[in-house]
Amino acid sequence: MTTTHDIVQKLWNLCNVLRDDGITYHQYVTELTWLLFLKMGKETGREKELPKGYRWDDLAGREGNEQLRFYRELLLHLGTEASPRVQAIYADASTALKVPRNLKKLVDSLDELNWYSAKSEGLGDLYEGLLEKNASEKKSGAGQYFTPRPLIDCIVTVMKPQPGEMIQDPAAGTGGFLIAADRHIKAGSDELFDLPTDQQEFQRRQAFYGAELVHDTHRLALMNLMLHDIEGGLQLGDTLSALGADLPLADLIMTNPPFGTKKGGGLPTRDDFTYPTSNKQLAFLQHIYRGLKPGGRAAVVLPDNVLFEENTGTKIRADLMEKCNLHTILRLPTGIFYAQGVKTNVLFFTRGKTDKGHTKSVWVYDMRTNAPAFGKRTPLMHEHFAEFEKCFGKKSDGTSKRKDQGEEGRFREFAREAIRKRGDNLDIAWLKDEDHGNHDELPEPEEIAAEIMGHLQTAMAELEGLTELLAGSEAAE
Repeated sequence: MTTTHDIVQKLWNLCNVLRDDGITYHQYVTELTWLLFLKMGKETGREKELPKGYRWDDLAGREGNEQLRFYRELLLHLGTEASPRVQAIYADASTALKVPRNLKKLVDSLDELNWYSAKSEGLGDLYEGLLEKNASEKKSGAGQYFTPRPLIDCIVTVMKPQPGEMIQDPAAGTGGFLIAADRHIKAGSDELFDLPTDQQEFQRRQAFYGAELVHDTHRLALMNLMLHDIEGGLQLGDTLSALGADLPLADLIMTNPPFGTKKGGGLPTRDDFTYPTSNKQLAFLQHIYRGLKPGGRAAVVLPDNVLFEENTGTKIRADLMEKCNLHTILRLPTGIFYAQGVKTNVLFFTRGKTDKGHTKSVWVYDMRTNAPAFGKRTPLMHEHFAEFEKCFGKKSDGTSKRKDQGEEGRFREFAREAIRKRGDNLDIAWLKDEDHGNHDELPEPEEIAAEIMGHLQTAMAELEGLTELLAGSEAAE
């Protein structure tokens, strides 16, 4: 993938040219998405989706102020007059470019790239590489929308998405889970050619769906899905509103919901939750286990507080373990998320056919204690999950035969009754952290600061939510 890597680097370096125009990293990736869509339409022979007169050559053939003026007109036109998919990508588009020579530089640079090699290596991989670059640049602030690829690949490996399954991500970000699931299915079906024609059509148009709240991120996700030949229903909106209640039941949900609480405190606007809460992750967890078909599987990335938060948190965990078989918890190492210093886990569960008594025991794999401090110096790789994948077993519902490794091992089984005696607290650790006094392994100072800020913001938002609740109950009296 050397050509793809080189192109990503060249595209990323162009951002430095635009700094003088006051363009931020995230604005740049959005701007580049609009230009790439036009250029890729020409390179792949798919310009028929674009209205005549508003295509790549119409833009590239202009110069100076006239080119910038036409570019602004083009963005407006494609956001209102093109096919539904094109309109979704260009919705409310307006350029941040102010200097004509900068637009000219972007257009000329895109024209000069080795598109023949890029197409043979996969335009989707090129675009994902650009999104990953954006997420790893802390100044862009995009890390919160990007789950590390090695973690996604591990989750997809053990969850084994299958052709014909309805696969949902209710907090889709830039579409990483859906694309990895599609890649897994295509790898096992000769790029879908092993499937009947109607099933191929289902995979392309219906199998993958979900929602994304942030407009620019939704735009990037649509582009990402399109370049991977996926046309599923990724909606723009809040899963914790009525939109989420209307999402079809899923065979498989894989997701990394946003950390924190509902903006400004307050409760989700869903009226179908048994346990209203301002904690976003607890609300998303309810959406997920309620949104599975009987026998449906889920893997969800959640911060530690979901495992131990009391009151509503305790009730939601108990409800989860009644309705589902919560068979596995993976305690993730720290430092693997670009924008957050929080400690996270992956919960794996299968929805039961009834609403009672499905969790008999929970297996916990501790990948955190005495693990390397992942970050720029020690990047997380898929192979770091090899031992966990082996322990998880080959069955995606977690029913493979497993072996408890005892107090010295990383993989242990805890009976449901023992968890009940802990007050349904799932923050279970047993290994002793060995402090070798190696200060090189400490997190980066900005990661420590981010963790402190994250805790403060969560506490403040919880207080706002509580104040709102108390005000509401007083008004009702």
